Amino acid sequence: MEADLDTAPKQTRRLHPEEREQQIVEKAIEHFTRNGFAGSTRELAKQIGVTQPLLYRYFSSKEALVDRVYTEVFQWRREWEAQIKDRSVPLAQRLEAFYIDYSSVILREEWIRIFIFAGLTRDGINNKYLARLRTHVFLPVLAELRAELKFDEPRDKAELDAEVEMIWSLHAAIFYLGVRKWIYGLKVPVDIDEVVRQKVEMFLHGAPPAMKALRTKRAG
Repeated sequence: MEADLDTAPKQTRRLHPEEREQQIVEKAIEHFTRNGFAGSTRELAKQIGVTQPLLYRYFSSKEALVDRVYTEVFQWRREWEAQIKDRSVPLAQRLEAFYIDYSSVILREEWIRIFIFAGLTRDGINNKYLARLRTHVFLPVLAELRAELKFDEPRDKAELDAEVEMIWSLHAAIFYLGVRKWIYGLKVPVDIDEVVRQKVEMFLHGAPPAMKALRTKRAG
């Protein structure tokens, strides 16, 4: 009897549609992470282990699947902006906490590689994310730094753009940790949180004199 049980074929549980859809998305994330976005839907279906008709049952086109993958990978936490603006907490502490949390999201293999592939081959697909980053991170961080320093607002677009370049330098330095690891295959420090703290500290020491110089130049 035991032998019969051991040799009996195991029944595979039929997945609910929501589970099957999520499984397809997860396999697609793995595929796009490794290979980018090139290839037909037939090749994509083969790579992720489903039939092409099944793929189309859940996603009407490759673009629809790419959009879903993009939404899944590039998740945005609504609490980040509130965290940046919470003046009950010292600014340095706020920025350290935000960027440590943010780095835990973006410094993953799928995030970095899909973002790079998208920038190279999917015209404009990253623009929505970058616009959100500017609106909900860059501009609030600069506003909080100005408030801390008691600086007035930028006089014009040129001054604002110059300030945005300063916050870009911090953001890019953190992002590049992921590029070094997942694109170049280089070693990065084990304690990423400490590296992030150092980069925030460098920004908070470097940006104020640069922002002051913009206003001094204006006055002159």
